[in-house]
Amino acid sequence: MSDDQNPFAAMMAQMQDMAKSFPQMNAFDPKTMEAMWPTMPKEVMETWFGNALNEDGLDAKTRLLITLAGLTMQGAQADTAVRQTVRHAREAGATDQQISETLGMMAMFAGVPAMTRAMELAQEVMGQDEDKT
Repeated sequence: MSDDQNPFAAMMAQMQDMAKSFPQMNAFDPKTMEAMWPTMPKEVMETWFGNALNEDGLDAKTRLLITLAGLTMQGAQADTAVRQTVRHAREAGATDQQISETLGMMAMFAGVPAMTRAMELAQEVMGQDEDKT
C-alpha cells in the first residue's frame, strides 16, 4: 500500500461518496422515519412489558422509566430511543413530572451533560402535545 491514508478513513470516504450518488439520501430525515413508528397502546405494553404475566412484577410504566434511566446512563446518545421511550412511558401512564424526576436523578449517576441531553429530548416529546393545542 503506497498511500498513507488510514484504511478506515478511506472506507468512510468511499461510503460518503456512494451515499452522495443516491439523490434520495439528501431527502432522508430520521425524525420522519421515527414518526412512522407507532406508540403501543397501554394495554399492549402492560401485557408484554408489565405485570400481566407476573403479578408481583414491575408495571410497564416503571419498566419504561427504568429504561429511560438506562438510556440516560449511556449518555443519551440514542435520540430516537430516548424520544420513543418517553412517548411509551407517557402512554403507559407516566406523567411529565415523573419523567423529569427520573431524568433529574440521573444527573447524579450519569452526569449533568447526559441528563441535560436526555431532558432536551424528553421535552421535544412533551412539547409536541402543547403544539397541537
